[in-house]
Amino acid sequence: MPRMLDVSDEVRSEIGDDEADRLLGGAHAPDSYECTSCRTPGDSLQEPTSTVLFVGEETAVLAFAHARCIPSQVVPVAEEQLVGAVRSISQAQTDTPMATVPPTVPPTAAVPAPATAAVGQPAPERPTAPGQAAILGITCGLVLHGDTGHAALVVEPTGPVGRPGNTSGTDEFLDLLQDAGFQPVTDIDRTPEQLAGWSVLVAMGKLHAILQPAAAGGSTGWWQAHQPLQVTDAWRSAANQLAEVTMYAVPAGMVGRQPREDLLRQALERAIAMGQVVAASLPLAGT
Repeated sequence: MPRMLDVSDEVRSEIGDDEADRLLGGAHAPDSYECTSCRTPGDSLQEPTSTVLFVGEETAVLAFAHARCIPSQVVPVAEEQLVGAVRSISQAQTDTPMATVPPTVPPTAAVPAPATAAVGQPAPERPTAPGQAAILGITCGLVLHGDTGHAALVVEPTGPVGRPGNTSGTDEFLDLLQDAGFQPVTDIDRTPEQLAGWSVLVAMGKLHAILQPAAAGGSTGWWQAHQPLQVTDAWRSAANQLAEVTMYAVPAGMVGRQPREDLLRQALERAIAMGQVVAASLPLAGT
């Protein structure tokens, strides 16, 4: 029996027309499933369902989600992250089959997985040795815009980030992000404009990645967690309510280790006063 499945063009190009048609015809799609995003039951016979293809270097895993939670898309992930996700999803969906298919085209190379910090915990502070690539640290927390709490990510590298080929050591991190559409912040109480093509991937209740537009279309990972990052219920609730996450970016050493949200806000305010913060609102993919 046909399912109420959405197979996006990018998913179809990965799995092939024959497999996509079999899915739409119900051959390889489950009647019921646990949404890979919100982890609640779904029924592909009764409600719109998205196909989400997680693609690693050697493996691709097709999962299912409520269409209201996450659109059909291809999500490039590191192979080791994909193996962990398969293990987690398999444990959560013991009665629901998952289709595993080989990628038909090489996936976009993932960016090196950076260090991460859990919500309410400090961002990692590892000074970068000369000549060593900087690592992106992520701190999650709620930041008030007026009276409204917004789910926020603060991205801070461990050292200078330059353009490809730049060996001078000059930090161009904020310049690079402004080239991509991020805007300087002058008032922390103002919500930044939404940036088209970028999104924050939250799947199975955990932060997985920040996605950017891929040159060939679709999305690719700009930042990816070593392991999916647990977020607080308050952060997740704010992100769901507004369907977006505010991403702030600062140069190395500007915000540093801030164990509480009030201290994080104060550090951001100081950085804003120095003209050292860019930001954008990124649509939420998942819940």
